[in-house]
Amino acid sequence: MERSTIVRVHEGLHARPATRFVKLAKGFESDVELIKDGKAVSAKSSVKLMLLAVKENQEVTVRANGADAIEALEALIGYLENPRAGLDDEAEAQSPANDAGQEAAPAPGSVPAAPGGANRLRGVAASEGFAIGPAFAHFPPDIAGQGRMLRAEEIKGEIDRFRTAVGAVQARMDHALAQDSLSAGDRGIVAALRDIAADDSLTGEAEGLIKGGNDAVSAVITAASTIAAEFSAVDDHYLNARADDVHAVGRQICLVLLGQDDVSLENIPEGAILIADDIGAWDLARAPLKRIGGVVCGHGGATSHIAIIARSHGIPAVLGLGDQVNALRTARDVALDGNAGHVIIDPDEATRADFAGRVEAAAKERAGLTVFKTVTPKLADGRIIEVAANIGSLEEIEAAQEAGAMGIGLFRTELLFMRHMHLPSEDMQAETYAALAKAFAPYPVIVRTLDIGGDKPIAGIEFPDEENPFLGWRGIRMCLDRPDIFKRQLRALLRAAVHGNIKVMLPMVSDLSEVRQTRVLVDECTAELKAEGVPHASFDLGVMIETPAAVLIAPALAKEVAFFSIGTNDLTQYIMAADRLNPTVAKLNDVTNPAVMSAIEMTAKAGVAAGIMVGMCGEAAGRPDLIATFVKMGLTELSMSPASIQRAKKAIMAMAAEG
Repeated sequence: MERSTIVRVHEGLHARPATRFVKLAKGFESDVELIKDGKAVSAKSSVKLMLLAVKENQEVTVRANGADAIEALEALIGYLENPRAGLDDEAEAQSPANDAGQEAAPAPGSVPAAPGGANRLRGVAASEGFAIGPAFAHFPPDIAGQGRMLRAEEIKGEIDRFRTAVGAVQARMDHALAQDSLSAGDRGIVAALRDIAADDSLTGEAEGLIKGGNDAVSAVITAASTIAAEFSAVDDHYLNARADDVHAVGRQICLVLLGQDDVSLENIPEGAILIADDIGAWDLARAPLKRIGGVVCGHGGATSHIAIIARSHGIPAVLGLGDQVNALRTARDVALDGNAGHVIIDPDEATRADFAGRVEAAAKERAGLTVFKTVTPKLADGRIIEVAANIGSLEEIEAAQEAGAMGIGLFRTELLFMRHMHLPSEDMQAETYAALAKAFAPYPVIVRTLDIGGDKPIAGIEFPDEENPFLGWRGIRMCLDRPDIFKRQLRALLRAAVHGNIKVMLPMVSDLSEVRQTRVLVDECTAELKAEGVPHASFDLGVMIETPAAVLIAPALAKEVAFFSIGTNDLTQYIMAADRLNPTVAKLNDVTNPAVMSAIEMTAKAGVAAGIMVGMCGEAAGRPDLIATFVKMGLTELSMSPASIQRAKKAIMAMAAEG
């Protein structure tokens, strides 16, 4: 069986989305292939999948053969059509793929050239910011194979030794993935590296060389070089950067084979500038990142995993220096401009002073926002504006808490469903929702009920073929037609409400009957739990305002529910009749369009008149230029990505100060 589709995964099947796609494919017994431009590869191999270089908006075909082929096709097609598939955090979604591999042009305000320019190098601006500090040279010795041919009787033992080493590397990475200290973004990168270590493309190539008589270390070096060369040859800067990941994994396997430990970064001084010819994402993810002042590397580009880790942790980085990095081996101090891609060796006093001023100014700006972490934004009239976070997984809790989120304004439950090969059980859901409630108590946690449709199907739900799934059987419409699925989620939410301030909102509402039918199901679930003696508590029920119909009946809806949450992303596309995933009509998807702003104002007016809370969970909620307008309309809750929270709080406080 096969089915074609257009890939909507943000930036295509690069490392993390490919890893998740493979994990999904491996959950099915069927043989599964992905086909692009006539070339077919196994959907259960991350390396082969990445080398296929599947990009966003390209057409591909999924082919499945086996007992569960239908289920495999539905789940994999759904994944490919989900723009957020495989993305754990906002940093990845916002990575500068369009500028990948390009050297940055000198930016206004970047440092002046040092006298004669002799000690100033230029590379790729990979993570913005300024840094100056002592150089910490990290140049581990190269690894070389034994260079001897194995005797026939040695081959089996060498293959066993190789497999043991691969297992040891995987175990190390599994241990790292189990640590709470690893951020969600870094966790995704380590998971992608682990997948490379387990991929048949690398292990199969190495074993083939060992069978040909090569010692294991030589085989791994050659196999890694061969696969890395394939990545380097692809016409895609992001995939070119995966060559470094393959070399890094190969190095880890070789070190185990040789019984050696890599040079540690544990002793890097506070504020030091890490200098390396190449550094694996595995090593950097495990390093004491809070002590690193900056990163300078001979290899790597703006889309390398080194760059992604540096950006997610706010570490300035200049990569891609090539052989120039050797000039830094003996440097005492280093200054770097991550905005322009400049590195200065042993800067003179004038340059030191200039950089010190820039570092101090940047720190003040960050500190200026950090103080808003614990601030409760309050208007001049005493009204509190809750600034909450939009998240889709438990892994994002830490980022939301660190930003100072006043609860969760949108928890996307569909990601919980899409992560599994089967529909999540009531217990699994209850545990997830309870963990959220406990993490943010006493603040509210607004959980959106399953918002899924034919554009992003999940295993266990068969969706009909629809000409336009965005206007089809999705959200609350699907849930009400499948009470077996919906009641399981409602029961889990009632159970979780015992642990904190759980609120529940319904997506894609366009008729009053949808709210009333949901209330009947909630009452049924409550009665069932009571009869079973299962602890539970009630929750506030609200609706997501994202259809024009919901806006027009907002006064009537406000009498039925406890709150509104305006989803500006979908509301804008439906009002403007412009697909928000279609670049040709992107200019129409503007929340500031008078029609959209009028719809938001109508909704707010209806909610305020009924005395219910009116919030917003679309991207517009985090825009400082619009926050004052929304608050004046009557909104008292704004939910956004964690990265926008402190800036939003600052905007609200500035508004209060102005009266």
